[in-house]
Amino acid sequence: MDPLDLLNQVAAEVRVCVQCQLNVSRKNAVPGEGPPNAEVLFIGEGPGFYENEQGRPFVGAAGKFLDELLQRAHLQREKVFITNVVKCRPPGNRDPLPEELEACSWFLDRQIEAINPMVIVTLGRFSMAKFMGNVRISDVHGQSRWVNGRLVVAMFHPAAALHQPSLKNAVLDDFGRLPGYLTQARTNRDKMQAVQVTSEDENLPDEDKPTQLSLF
Repeated sequence: MDPLDLLNQVAAEVRVCVQCQLNVSRKNAVPGEGPPNAEVLFIGEGPGFYENEQGRPFVGAAGKFLDELLQRAHLQREKVFITNVVKCRPPGNRDPLPEELEACSWFLDRQIEAINPMVIVTLGRFSMAKFMGNVRISDVHGQSRWVNGRLVVAMFHPAAALHQPSLKNAVLDDFGRLPGYLTQARTNRDKMQAVQVTSEDENLPDEDKPTQLSLF
């Protein structure tokens, strides 16, 4: 399926999903937004009040701060994809429950498949845990790991810096590293593509292989 068609299908399913209790209190589900060919995918935790009102991710105070952070990383919001591990607002902005995370995991997995991003930035401990398991975000924030061929970077959630001003400098520093991580991911992609082309050439019959002409 075409990536855009798959993202649209996921969004349509999210908006009518009743697989967990969050559908009872939601006003609008928030599938996520961004281009299907985004190089960077940001994954937060769950929609808040304003996201529930508008059906869009990161449109409240944390969203405004995220916009500033994207500028710091020399990224444009319209060129990245932004979503959450759960697509409906947990009541009172509480943490998502295990069964809610499980119910939404199928949607997120298909979004990742459709976008095929080079870099995944996890915002908060719940999205981080999907890729890095049982680690402390205070220990790994700003660091990257290769997970299934993609560079995953753990970050504090922007809201955390708004609630705990002592974290703001760490968040700013971490986002400042993103351009370097993106360059690293692009370099890795180019190397993998070069290896693939070489492998394909080696499998060609001798008469189909490119030859170098002698100058003499």
